[in-house]
Amino acid sequence: MQKIAEVLNQFPHLDEKSKSAFAEKITLEEYERGDLLECAGKPCNHLHLILQGSARSFYLKDNKDITVSFTLENEFTTTMHSFITRKPSYENIEAMEKTISGKISHEDLWNLFELYPNLERTYRLILEQYYITLEEQLIFSKFKSAKERYLELMETRPKIIHKASVGQIASYLDMSIETLSRIRGKI
Repeated sequence: MQKIAEVLNQFPHLDEKSKSAFAEKITLEEYERGDLLECAGKPCNHLHLILQGSARSFYLKDNKDITVSFTLENEFTTTMHSFITRKPSYENIEAMEKTISGKISHEDLWNLFELYPNLERTYRLILEQYYITLEEQLIFSKFKSAKERYLELMETRPKIIHKASVGQIASYLDMSIETLSRIRGKI
């Protein structure tokens, strides 16, 4: 629970009562590498805080695995569209290694918003960060060369290079494994 407190301390507007109420609703779950935190085809019912390990979001298209995002320790993840709309998700969230998630249900979170309005502000800030990351990834893939995308990933999120497979990184960066291997060979 110490890690949960550390993450919540990043939001200075949260008072101790709100932090405690949020932490009380968190349940811890352990996942092995390859286990799914959330599954495509079902509504996403949890917001996850990765306390240990890492995860990736991906979907399958024409039997091809497409990585959408990576989540490292002390970061939140969910299949946002499904979590908000309550519709079945098109994404899976997979543990990339032994991972511990602190998760809160959609229902518990919405109930907390009624009792602690500043938690709703915190959620908005989490959503804003999610949106910014998504938009950066979109711009990143459209306007930068393959080499620029890889170098930026190395600079901004180097842990991903060590935790994800070459195929997952290539998919995330919207390039072939061969292109990524060539780039890595020249660096």
